[in-house]
Amino acid sequence: MTNRVVNTVSGRLSLRAPQRESLEALQQAITATPDILHPKRDTAAILDILKSEFPKLSDFERDFPSLCFALATGVGKTRLMGAFISYLHLAHGISNFFVLAPNLTIYNKLIADFTPNTPKYVFKGIAEFAVNSPKIITGDDYEVKGRALDVFSSISINIFNISKINSEVRGGKAPRIKRLSEYLGDSYFNYLAALPDLVLLMDESHRYRADAGIRALNELKPLLGLELTATPFTESSKGPVPFKNVVVDYPLARAMDDGFVKEPAVVTQRNFDPSQHSAADIERIKLMDGIRLHEATKVELLTYAHENDLSVVKPFMLVIARDTTHAGQLLELMESSAFFEGRYQGKIIQVDSSKSGAAEEEMISRLLAVESHDEPTEIVIHVNMLKEGWDVTNLYTIVPLRAANARTLIEQSIGRGLRLPYGKRTGVAMVDRLNIVAHDRFQHILDEANNPENPLRLKQVILDAPSADDKTISVSVISNLDTLVGGSTSGGVCYPLPDKEQQPIFSGIAEQTVAQFVIAELNKLQHAPQTVATSKALLNDAVQQSVIKAVTEQLAVGQQSLFDLEHPVDVADIAAKTTELLVQHTIDIPRVIVVPKGEVSYGYKAFTLDLSGLNLHPSERDIVIQNLRTNEQVFMVSQIGLTEDKPENYIVHALIDYDDISYDDHADLLYDLSGQVVQHLKDMTLSDEEINTVLSNHRPLIAKFIYTQMAAHFWEKADSYEV
Repeated sequence: MTNRVVNTVSGRLSLRAPQRESLEALQQAITATPDILHPKRDTAAILDILKSEFPKLSDFERDFPSLCFALATGVGKTRLMGAFISYLHLAHGISNFFVLAPNLTIYNKLIADFTPNTPKYVFKGIAEFAVNSPKIITGDDYEVKGRALDVFSSISINIFNISKINSEVRGGKAPRIKRLSEYLGDSYFNYLAALPDLVLLMDESHRYRADAGIRALNELKPLLGLELTATPFTESSKGPVPFKNVVVDYPLARAMDDGFVKEPAVVTQRNFDPSQHSAADIERIKLMDGIRLHEATKVELLTYAHENDLSVVKPFMLVIARDTTHAGQLLELMESSAFFEGRYQGKIIQVDSSKSGAAEEEMISRLLAVESHDEPTEIVIHVNMLKEGWDVTNLYTIVPLRAANARTLIEQSIGRGLRLPYGKRTGVAMVDRLNIVAHDRFQHILDEANNPENPLRLKQVILDAPSADDKTISVSVISNLDTLVGGSTSGGVCYPLPDKEQQPIFSGIAEQTVAQFVIAELNKLQHAPQTVATSKALLNDAVQQSVIKAVTEQLAVGQQSLFDLEHPVDVADIAAKTTELLVQHTIDIPRVIVVPKGEVSYGYKAFTLDLSGLNLHPSERDIVIQNLRTNEQVFMVSQIGLTEDKPENYIVHALIDYDDISYDDHADLLYDLSGQVVQHLKDMTLSDEEINTVLSNHRPLIAKFIYTQMAAHFWEKADSYEV
């Protein structure tokens, strides 16, 4: 039953491998200790059993059974919460859940993700919740909704910020959730603690390891705790202290290898010497280079979206300030006319604790909407509010301006920008890369990234030693064709089992072996449409002879004993019968090709380019970008030494490199489109020298940007067409 539910939940929610691994680990824990879901259980005995199931588990670290799932940032911990809840309800009838957030940002995000018809709804695909969606109770409405009967909801999910239940509050007063409510007749906290099936899910669980947090959660008396974090350790004066209750550990290095997150890279200028610049100059250079990277990334994302008919992703840049005063100064600078002619005025938000009331609400609203293409924000300045739980996919450039050691810079910086906008790597380097602009800390970050103990290098795969008591069985799924010829090359039990009335046509081991060789040779021809246009072409004499020859040669080399039998096998006869069976069990999929006939002409219609996303800027020096995982280097050069008579030629020369663009046929259009780009750069108030630098530096990128828009204006004309 539980296996079926795990498979169902995994399939419907399209879980990634580490998410499914975590769900299976939860199932494994419950299967090994069924009493774990009963209010009256022996917690110590459960721990002893689970220690043998999970090598890293040594203590629950709480008064109740609590299991930690350590998954790298960007893998999808919130969706895993949805999978946990779905599984526990469908397989074990659990109906009450308490989801805990460490701060206001994550609290608001969780409410949105658990609300139906939102972009990241965690239960999308779970049919049981489509009709009766879960009842969502928050720290803002629990006094009204908390115990109100709702016949349309199958389960209740409470979402609270830790500050709402923490027992240590100012003035010695108990938090509101623990106070007597006339409407409820008791405190809501006591109501929750009395529920017999309350399961606690802790997002960013490393935030609940202080004494007050542990005490508050123990008082809640949940049936089971499920902890999710990307950092399964607490900091101490002696260094990191690992959690003792980890059952799944999927570190960042594995997530990067598996392609679930962006590739982080550190950025500087070629031959940059920090000692030759003042602190203010270094800050200005880093900000300006960050903008140049941001604008180049914006063009790459626009081009990729147009090429693949996908929604456009709007990138943004994150600037890490020293304090709120510094953040305000940065905001003033980057919105001024001295910073790229004031182009980013109204496109920057400052996120820190200096705001309150309506200003704070506006700040949070804009921050949560930063992924929207219609929201204008392109730069976010923050001090210390976005260290975790901020799940955005369009952060591509980070400029840290706060002093920190290299490890902290890596962990806190890349954690916010690793998520991929399209859910997977695209193969386009700039679309798959997160840039950390760190001119003054470049070598320090590289050294730390290459430290074997750094999260970028840590990989852990634990394999249990085989036990002599383990019983194994091999299960192979074989095709109906294998059943008919007999002698499948797969061992073990065959599913589906052959029908009693459908016996193999070849009885002896020799004939069955030859038939398997024939099938293997026939399968090689499926990608040779010139030779075998349809499956029936396999019966042609020339094809049959080639198959017979190949099989005979294989038998002569490795199966001589088959010919030493009293009745040697007839390879030609077996090949003919096997091919006939293959044809009968094959459904041909036609490949339709429409070919123009007679005189054919083609071209592109004149049109006006959409240049709203093209805001490239010249660089003072070459920019060096080094991948933190592979140490591969790429360069964004400031000048490649190519000089053209007129600026349009930079783009035209790059455009005619495309095979379907003929200079003779399209010269007028190419110069018109290139002229639009040059005029756009002039409108950005760039000088002639700066325009030439931008065009020389970015001409392949600009040409690709134009070419993707030309595709919508392509025309072709022929006398007739033939299918």
